[in-house]
Amino acid sequence: MTFLRESHIVFRRQIRMNLRNPAWVLIGVMQPVLYLLLFGPLLTPLVSQFPGGADNAYTFLVPGLLVQLGIFGAFFAGFSLIGEWREGVIEAERVTPASRTALLTGRLWRDVLQLFVQAVILVLLGLIMGMRGSFTGIVVGILITLIVGGACAAASNALALTTKSEDVMAPVINMVMMPVLLLSGILLPMTLGPTWLQKLSDFMPFKWIVDAVRGSFAGDIMTSTVAWGLLTAIILGALGTWWGTAVFRKENA
Repeated sequence: MTFLRESHIVFRRQIRMNLRNPAWVLIGVMQPVLYLLLFGPLLTPLVSQFPGGADNAYTFLVPGLLVQLGIFGAFFAGFSLIGEWREGVIEAERVTPASRTALLTGRLWRDVLQLFVQAVILVLLGLIMGMRGSFTGIVVGILITLIVGGACAAASNALALTTKSEDVMAPVINMVMMPVLLLSGILLPMTLGPTWLQKLSDFMPFKWIVDAVRGSFAGDIMTSTVAWGLLTAIILGALGTWWGTAVFRKENA
């Protein structure tokens, strides 16, 4: 079997599992939707005071929530892998001639497709609530989010096979999520914070990605901000895929 066919077989099995319980797709999008519905009205009277001339709360908020969905939703992808390992699915896959990389890639395809569906739902809701943005910019923003989501999903799968325990994995993810949420400017621009906090956020790669998605939604696609954000997403995607593949190969050696 070719690599693509092997990946497609794994992907097809994962999709069938998701279709048996589609509620997980909706559960994954509920948190950013609640932020959109509840935090958006609070942000409306404040957005005109943001540096950079923001004039629409949802045009500012939706791109940040999109990245949040890509990061945090994908981080939880590994929990299902722990269940598969416990049920012996991973052990059964070991005895097949399938590429170990394909075992990861097929799962990443499932995670990226699920993220795409959730992203479309979030963007449509944002448009209904008054978000303004260029079509091309929205497409670029979603593309960047999918790359980041794939990176986080690969890292989550690698962490899952490393820990093999939800009790260990959950605290690790929570420890990572908190600084990412606070320092990436997902909900509020970092320019509102003190100088030391702004300098600290410059070391947070997800901040560059959030800025890039916001810039692309605003129609400023051919800018260094978007270029750096896209490059950061690609680097994270490569690192996440490398780590996930390495762990899968080690696990199945």
